[in-house]
Amino acid sequence: MNIHRISAFSSDGAGGNPAGVVLLDTPVSETSMARVAAEVGYSETAFAVPLGDGVETWRVRYFSPASEVPFCGHATIALGAVLGARFGAGTYRLTLNDAEITVEATPDEAGMAATLTSPPTHSRAATEAEQGDALALFGLTPADLDDRLPPARIHAGADHVLLALKDRAALASTSYDLDAGRRMMDGHGLVTIMLVHADDAQTFAARNAFASGGVVEDPATGAAAAAFAGYLRDQGWPHHGRITIHQGEEMGAPSVLEITLGEDIGSPVEVSGRAYEIEEDAAL
Repeated sequence: MNIHRISAFSSDGAGGNPAGVVLLDTPVSETSMARVAAEVGYSETAFAVPLGDGVETWRVRYFSPASEVPFCGHATIALGAVLGARFGAGTYRLTLNDAEITVEATPDEAGMAATLTSPPTHSRAATEAEQGDALALFGLTPADLDDRLPPARIHAGADHVLLALKDRAALASTSYDLDAGRRMMDGHGLVTIMLVHADDAQTFAARNAFASGGVVEDPATGAAAAAFAGYLRDQGWPHHGRITIHQGEEMGAPSVLEITLGEDIGSPVEVSGRAYEIEEDAAL
């Protein structure tokens, strides 16, 4: 297999979240995809097989080093960049395990940029157990929370628990134990736990714990960003149709996620970012 190594949601051509992208001629086994994802070692690797005779529609699956995930935003942006570089700018249709989405590739001064249209969004209040276990994992208390954005279970193709913190310094200083995080996330059926701080109504700092995939933290998490935008809409937050999320700064991998959303509750949102190739194709 030829693996593209792409950093998605980069900030000024640096940082971002690396993803593997594998374009296949024919499907391969789950065992093979899991093995390659583990060997690549990034938080996710996307495997894409063309559907039909052209290159407009692809069957896509995402694997972390530890498990398959139903949807991954940064790997979708990376896939869009690879498809755009190989087949040209345009919109590509993607068939996931549980959803149909699109990714649009456009030329960019640093390589390629891409915009994904997410699966539908929904959210609900976090249960007492979800909130309590998430707070305990990070050593936080209810007093650390921003009461404007109550804890929630949020979804846009994958499930996340959201905790909004009122203090930016608390966001920067949080940490947790990977094994405990994996047990907690697996027990609640979560892909990540998203911690955010509202800099203003349209600008947020975020961190995402991804122990369920065997990764302590993601520098940029497009699926959670989409789910968070849907949550803001559900809450009646004054998003004015667009938000920006800054992530990865604590990891030395600054990332920028731009999200555009309409007013219709539950409708998909658009998540955009820039991408660049980390290195030439490598074979596994």
